[in-house]
Amino acid sequence: MSFTAEVRDELSRLEQARECCNKAELSALLRLDGTITRTGNNQYRLEVATENAQVARRIIKLIRRLYQLKTELTGRRSVLHKANNYLITIPNQPNLIGVLEELGLAGSVYLGGGIEPTLIRRECCAMAYLRGAFLGAGFIASPQGDFHFEIRTHTQSLAEELSVLMGRFTIDARVISRRGAWTVYLKGAEPIINFLALVGAHNALLETENVRIIKSYRNDVNRRVNAEIANQAKASEAALSQLQDIKLIESKVGLDSLAPALAAFARLRLQNPDLSLRELGEASDPPLSKSAVNHRMRRLSDKANKIRFESTLES
Repeated sequence: MSFTAEVRDELSRLEQARECCNKAELSALLRLDGTITRTGNNQYRLEVATENAQVARRIIKLIRRLYQLKTELTGRRSVLHKANNYLITIPNQPNLIGVLEELGLAGSVYLGGGIEPTLIRRECCAMAYLRGAFLGAGFIASPQGDFHFEIRTHTQSLAEELSVLMGRFTIDARVISRRGAWTVYLKGAEPIINFLALVGAHNALLETENVRIIKSYRNDVNRRVNAEIANQAKASEAALSQLQDIKLIESKVGLDSLAPALAAFARLRLQNPDLSLRELGEASDPPLSKSAVNHRMRRLSDKANKIRFESTLES
């Protein structure tokens, strides 16, 4: 089961106590998943398609509980996608048009219009509407991969209204046109987690949060390892340069030409090529601070550079 299916399954099992919230959720479900057909003699038939059995059951349950409308369910299996499809048909009935009007749905082919303001006046109803929108046309990638969330709509206006509705709860949603549809999407883990908390998908929220923490920990470890490797590489290059300077001095003028303390330090570096500057200072007799070690290294480097310069003059 995909992560999207898991979240839909969890949301479909939530019980709503308020009738107003149920109406808001049903309105979103019908708008995102439904089509309306005119059959003649001013009669209409509403069809709602979904691939999720739990969502299909929830739609039927809400329609019957709220409006006592007659529904028909047809199960089909897609040969191409090897998945089940469920078609809910609401045939023409005396109060069907009245129900659509109450839910703020109108138009032909796709249920048109904007979100009915009276349905989302309360915050709990606005949350329910967003829940229905996700159940109808939402997608969320597994948190094990990239964090990705979207809700596809048929119209730009509905996508923008959903974005504004999410913004009401400080969720930064963006709208983009993609493959002939308008998509509301969330970028990054935090807004996705906030959305899951908002609509009541607490199990999915915990899983996403756990994965985010693990990813953050791994990224932090990787950064530290990379920084340590870079520091070791830098230290190795510096040590190699120091050894080359000391060997040049030794071969050209001898280490005894240096001040005794500096000569002793140069020999200590030759004998311990793998020690860091801190470790080199601790191994000195008497021990040297990091500042003192750096000072002696600079003196050795200056001496080696002077020898190199004089060699160029002689050649």
